[in-house]
Amino acid sequence: MHLLVVSVRMYYACADRKKLPMWLLNFLLSPEQDERLPNKCEVCKFLSVELQDALEKSGRSKEVLELGEVLDSGRRRRKIKYYTSETRLTEALDNICERVLQYNVHAERPGSLRYAKGASQTMTTLKNLVHKGVKVDLGLPFELWDEPSVEVSDMKKQCETMLEQYEEVVEDWYFNHQEKRLESFLCQNQVLKTSEQECIKEMWKGDMRIKSEAKEAESHGAEEERKSHDAGEL
Repeated sequence: MHLLVVSVRMYYACADRKKLPMWLLNFLLSPEQDERLPNKCEVCKFLSVELQDALEKSGRSKEVLELGEVLDSGRRRRKIKYYTSETRLTEALDNICERVLQYNVHAERPGSLRYAKGASQTMTTLKNLVHKGVKVDLGLPFELWDEPSVEVSDMKKQCETMLEQYEEVVEDWYFNHQEKRLESFLCQNQVLKTSEQECIKEMWKGDMRIKSEAKEAESHGAEEERKSHDAGEL
């Protein structure tokens, strides 16, 4: 049974739901969900994803740039399509690693899938408990719960280092090999050894199973509550 589902069931089993017991909080944030710094494969994967996305968005522009100065001789300035210009690449690379800070740790997911945009299932559960009046102590103020985690902040730093180290490779891909996926050209062919490429194959297929199990857990909790109520009337 999924960790989150078991946790929800244990929450419903608690006599005092206004304060989340430490043992249950520890279970929700068990060692299985402890922070784990991102590896090189994960850093390269999300650097590629974000850069490819930024370029795909700007690639829709039909703008034409004029380069150089108009000389006394009357020569016209050279024109170049924005799509193939160095300007487009420079703009896409500008603060590209900052976009990594939009990710959150989804500790309930395996491998590189633990990094994704949007609130994690675990954090959503904890926030829902807080909104129901349950006291949850994570060791930091509630308003800081959405700040970038240690893992995500570390990924940003690794992203910046990797980009600086492989800048020429990225430029070569942009000017000569855009028909290939950056993830393949950069990560699989340049950055990673074959034994380090496992995360590249990992694809998120949705969270319908998690939602189904969570709904099952809530139903189970309601049933337990009804039984407890019936027993109290005897």
